[in-house]
Amino acid sequence: MSIDKGRRAILGGFAAAAGTAIAPGIFLLAPAAARAPDAPASDKVRWGLLIDTNKCETGCDACVAACFKENGIGNSGRPASDPQWIRKVKVENPKTGFTREFPVMCQHCAAPPCVDVCPTGASFKRQDGIVLVDKHTCIGCRYCIMACPYKARSFVHEDLTDQKPDVPRGKGSVEGCTLCVHRVDRGQIPACAEACAAKDSKAAGAITFGDLNDAKSDIAKKIAAVATKQIRADLGLDPGVRYLGL
Repeated sequence: MSIDKGRRAILGGFAAAAGTAIAPGIFLLAPAAARAPDAPASDKVRWGLLIDTNKCETGCDACVAACFKENGIGNSGRPASDPQWIRKVKVENPKTGFTREFPVMCQHCAAPPCVDVCPTGASFKRQDGIVLVDKHTCIGCRYCIMACPYKARSFVHEDLTDQKPDVPRGKGSVEGCTLCVHRVDRGQIPACAEACAAKDSKAAGAITFGDLNDAKSDIAKKIAAVATKQIRADLGLDPGVRYLGL
């Protein structure tokens, strides 16, 4: 297993954001949510996503492109080995022929099976609900890939170049959506949500990010007002990603 030099732990804290939102999607409405340097994640917060499939346009891949750019993920042209941090899927009702397209990523479960099966503790869940992989302790066994019912994790088969300093990656380890934890910790929203909210996006704000525990947050208000679903809710994993319109 090859581990790239200069990796930094994903848990590193970042400077707290100052002031209110300076542009759409750049800062959270409550910049105080940004963690102070080295401050631990709090269980008072549970970060999550709400994806409105009614607004998710067929063929739009703005969220996928933004994720790949933000996290330094390349496309090798070999789908079987390309990272699956986020992907668009299409489902169809066999009785009516009605179809939906929507993004699927790590669901950041409250009871993540990937964490349960990890023999080294490399897969772990932060107190604020974000599920991560510590690349320093991952031994590449891929048990977590087999345990994830959402096919949301990938194994890095090849050497990586041009990595982003905030997003440590490396050959021989497992990886997946981090909810752009490096952005969240400094008071920003994930790249997928920001791209989805952009004026030129076809999706027109299909992705809402926020604190599921804060009744005053936009995401909590929407979930309280309309019926949403969790993918494979029957498994009892309590995903932090909810879907509207499925």
